[in-house]
Formats: sequence, structure tokens, C-alpha cells
Amino acid sequence: MSLSGALSSAISALSAQSSAMAMISDNIANSSTVGYKTTSASFQSLVTSASSATTYSSGGVTTLSKSNISEQGLLTTTTSATDIGISGNGFFPVTTALTGGSTLYTRAGSFTIDDSGYLVSSGGAYLLGWRTDADGNVVGSADSNNLEPINTTVATTSGSASTETDFALNLPSDAATNATFTSSMSVYDSLGTASSIQVTWTKTGTNTWSAAFGNPTLSSDSTKSTGTRTGSATITFNEDGSLASQSATTITVDWTTGAAASTIALNFGTVGGTDGLTQKASGETTPTIDLTSIESNGLAYGKLSSIAVGDDGKVNATYSNGETIAIYKIPVATFTAPDELQAQSNGLYAATAASGTAVVQASGTNGAGTIEGGELEASTSDTNSEFSNMISAQQAYSAASQVITAVNKMYDTLMSAMR
Repeated sequence: MSLSGALSSAISALSAQSSAMAMISDNIANSSTVGYKTTSASFQSLVTSASSATTYSSGGVTTLSKSNISEQGLLTTTTSATDIGISGNGFFPVTTALTGGSTLYTRAGSFTIDDSGYLVSSGGAYLLGWRTDADGNVVGSADSNNLEPINTTVATTSGSASTETDFALNLPSDAATNATFTSSMSVYDSLGTASSIQVTWTKTGTNTWSAAFGNPTLSSDSTKSTGTRTGSATITFNEDGSLASQSATTITVDWTTGAAASTIALNFGTVGGTDGLTQKASGETTPTIDLTSIESNGLAYGKLSSIAVGDDGKVNATYSNGETIAIYKIPVATFTAPDELQAQSNGLYAATAASGTAVVQASGTNGAGTIEGGELEASTSDTNSEFSNMISAQQAYSAASQVITAVNKMYDTLMSAMR
């Protein structure tokens, strides 16, 4: 029994070291794999109940694999605006299909935009996120039920209507009654069409003026009308030249471009510490208005030019008109026992009963890691350590094989004695 036990123990050692070598081989092979987490071998002895003080019955050894999924890899800067990494706990949630897919999790943040506009991993999984408004606020509830594949085509163009115009200019108090002056204001309709509206300033009496607004014309061609407007304003000033009152606070524009009608607020007062409308003497023989600025909000039509993920997990769309808006927010999924996740190909993990259910939350909140834009998490495999482990496994395997050789010779000796 002792010889057979020795042989059995040696064979178990060969099997255990083979398993350890397989794990080491995987770790070395994936030393450059983004987001890869090492697997290490844990050896445990096997004993039998037949052993006693006078007899020994060998048991052997077995090996278990330990997944080091929660180990943090080094974050390295990349040149891709859609590469992301996590500093701390958590995973990126992904789905295997646009409809009916399985939700999986990954630390490999090398995402690209596919032909349909979706952010996908190198293995083809779709990154999940929350839809946001232009200010980056999540639309609806920030939970797992509200996640959807991130599709950058939800905002391929931009453009917004003007809703307010700020005036900063001086009307000459030394102008004659009925004297007129003109300026123009640039505005946008809801389709992003840029138009110009001429403003005619007429002095109607002491400290009183009127502002008449012309019909809008195309900014690039003043001969082409883009709509009609209604509204004008009577303006009065105090004796120190400051604005006293205005009879109208808005004008309405009915567009012929196909855009919705616009109501534009007229801000003649102080804007950002700068006086709006004033009435001071020009000191000129022929008085003129002194224009500081006339600025309207709104944006011209623009096409999507780039997508980038910010450090807070916001997916930002930038357009040819210079506008940048948030379209999605990427959450971080955390687990009670992340090392108990089930590893799959392409750096993906599946939740298990032992790992617990995923909890999705915003980057950097409630213990979740922080999303870092333009960075990737390197493999946690250390080739120096793995080579050291490989030599140890090789030596143990060779030693076990020598035991088998020795046992074989002992069997030969026994058989020779019995002949």
C-alpha cells in the first residue's frame, strides 16, 4: 500500500503542478491584455483516515484557482477619447446584444464606436449607460432598469433657437429729436438657421427712445427673408442716463424656414456687471451710438464631429458649431464579492450567487470607483513574479516525476525478489 500511495501522491503532484503551470501560462500570455486579472494557484493537502502512529497512508495534493479580480491594475494614458478606466472598485456594465442580450461586466475599457454608432468593447459587447439631458443630468431614474446601450447617433446634429438678446450700447443724449440710428442682432431659429434682425433706434423726445425691430433676413444673404417679427419697445432713461423703463420685454418671430416660432427676451438692463442701454452725451458734432455688444444665445446648425468620455463618466458630443453637450452617463457596477464573479472570454465577467447582485451607481459615489477618461487599466500580471512561479512549478513537477521513477524501480526490485 505504501508504494501505491507514494505513486498516487506523486501523480496528484503532477496534476496539481500542471494546473498551476496552466494558470501561470495564462497570466504570462495576458501580460499585455487590457483589464486582465491574474489567476493564482492555491495548493491544499489531501490526507486519508488510514494513517496512524505506526502506519502512514499518503494522500497527495490538490490545487484550487483563485481569481484576483478585485486587484487594481495600473492606469495608463491613451490617445483615444473613448478609452476609459476605473480607479477603485467596480466594473463597466455591458450587454451582449442590443435586444435580449445578457448583462456582463468588464474592467477592459477599450471602447470604440461601431458602424451603427454604438460604443462597443473589443469583443463586441455594447457599453451600457444612462441617457442624459444636455446638462448631464440623468433622464429618469439612475438604476439598472434605466440602462441602455450607448448610441452616439442620438445627437448627430445640434442647433438651438435664440431665446434672449443682451444689449450693451449707449444712445447719444445730444442727438436731435427724431434722429435715427441702426444696429443689428444675430439670432437663430430652432433649426439652427442664423438670421439678422435690424434694430432702428429713434429719439422720440427728452430721455425717450423707441426701438423698432425689422423682419429677419438670412445672415449670409440679407436679400433673403427668413420670417416676420412682431413687437417694438419704448425706452425711457433717468436724468443720469441710466435705464428707467422699457414698454416691451420680448419680440416674437414667425419663421418661414420651417422652424417653430420664437419668443426672444430683450435684456436692456445690466448684464454681467456691464451696463445695458444707457443715454449719455456722445460729445460728437454728429452724434452716433456707441455699441459695446449685442449678443443672443442659441446655436447655429452643427454636425457631430467627435465623441469623448470625461473623467466623470459623461459621454460628451462635440459639434462643428463648437457646442459640446452630454448625451449619456456611464455608471460603475459594484459587487459584494467581486472575486467570485465568473470569468468569460474578452475580459468579461458574469454575476454569480457568490458575487452578489450588481449595484450600479454614478462614478465615485457610495464606494464605487472613479471613471478616468482617456486611460486604460493595464494587466495585473507581473512577468517577473510569474517566471519565478513557473520555475517553482517546474522544479516541483520534476521532483514528483523523480518520485514516480523511484517507485517504479522499487516495484522492479520487488518483482525481482518474487521471481
